Amino acid sequence: MNIVVCVKEILDPEAPADSYTIDSINNVLVPKGKIAKVLNPFDEQAVEAALRIKDKLGAKVTAMSVGKQMDRVVTKKPVFMGADELILLEDEGFADGDSWSTAYAIAAAIRKVGQCDLVLCGRQAADSNAGQVGIAIAELLGLPHVSVVRKIDIFNGKARIERVTSDGYETVEVELPALITVTNELGQARYPAIQNIRIANKIQPTVWKPSDIGLDSSQTGKQGRRQKLIKLFQPVREGTCEIVDGETVQEAAENLAFVLRKAKIL
Repeated sequence: MNIVVCVKEILDPEAPADSYTIDSINNVLVPKGKIAKVLNPFDEQAVEAALRIKDKLGAKVTAMSVGKQMDRVVTKKPVFMGADELILLEDEGFADGDSWSTAYAIAAAIRKVGQCDLVLCGRQAADSNAGQVGIAIAELLGLPHVSVVRKIDIFNGKARIERVTSDGYETVEVELPALITVTNELGQARYPAIQNIRIANKIQPTVWKPSDIGLDSSQTGKQGRRQKLIKLFQPVREGTCEIVDGETVQEAAENLAFVLRKAKIL
């Protein structure tokens, strides 16, 4: 069984707000200093889902990522966790893409990989929270798609899936090959084992440029964008505080009750 897991390198979403500024003219994020890059945590769940299938049934797990000048420590984390291969679509031509141009490049790369029984993605990226790439890849490859999945069981060429809903979950079956987006309800992703890290250090990623997957620069990255970002801004939150006092504790309480009733809170 061959599984492709799509992963993304992002700026640490836990970085404090004062560690970057917004360039409102060019609509880009500008770090004030060096912000650590991490693997999208939702994609770690997708890697974990693939490795659980591998542990149970045996499978070849290939991680795939898109970008430019990617941090090898970050992008190799799926291999540290236990994935067998890493493919990087890494070139200036892949930079600054949107959901469409990213999905278009990944779909082309998956076609080049050839036989693929299952494609796994995180439910969304923790930087944009768009949740569009996985669905777009499925559409471009003509694959059935199931989203927000917390459990996957493979049997007889099918996947039995528990899909999270607003009031619980539903169980569905889908014929393979298929694309599934995995949610954090899957559970904690495993920590890289020492033996996997030793093996991963010997594995060199396969690097493809746009021409290697049959595309030109007009179809990828910034030039292939179909989304127009109108405004990027940091929300401004303002609060006011009114001090309610009194000569005694009882009077202060009465005054507070009066203010709350006036504001129709009580």
